[in-house]
Amino acid sequence: MAGRKPLPTRVKQVKGTLQKCRTNTREPKPTSVLCDPPEYMSESAKEAWRYAVEHSPPGLLSALDGAVLERWANCCGMYREALAKINQTGVSGMLVKTPSGILRRSPLMDVIRDLALEMKGYESEMGFTPASRSRVSVPTDPASKDDPWDEIAG
Repeated sequence: MAGRKPLPTRVKQVKGTLQKCRTNTREPKPTSVLCDPPEYMSESAKEAWRYAVEHSPPGLLSALDGAVLERWANCCGMYREALAKINQTGVSGMLVKTPSGILRRSPLMDVIRDLALEMKGYESEMGFTPASRSRVSVPTDPASKDDPWDEIAG
């Protein structure tokens, strides 16, 4: 299938661009909410998970999004740990001396860069970046669930 990836209905609702004629009526609708982070995650990853759940728009993330959020939180935790190791040693931590005596960039710097790039992909998927967030607008006056015109007007 060519073209852009279709946006989920919930994202269209939040953005204010939902049109009844362009709604996939057979789209799966996740009903459960995100719970606590998995126990096997590191403490820094759990902290990132909790932060994301607390600060995301209400109803945007569901339990079905847990796998993407888990990958992002794990990357975020490892990113913070790697950055903390570099920060402990200062600028000298960015360089390592090889056995032959040549100064090279620390492999930890490559890890930090790779994790940042991976996190960026997850962040744009979940609306965590300013650019992806700018495409989302929350309606100020949500329509009532009992509104009979809602079915007709869409």
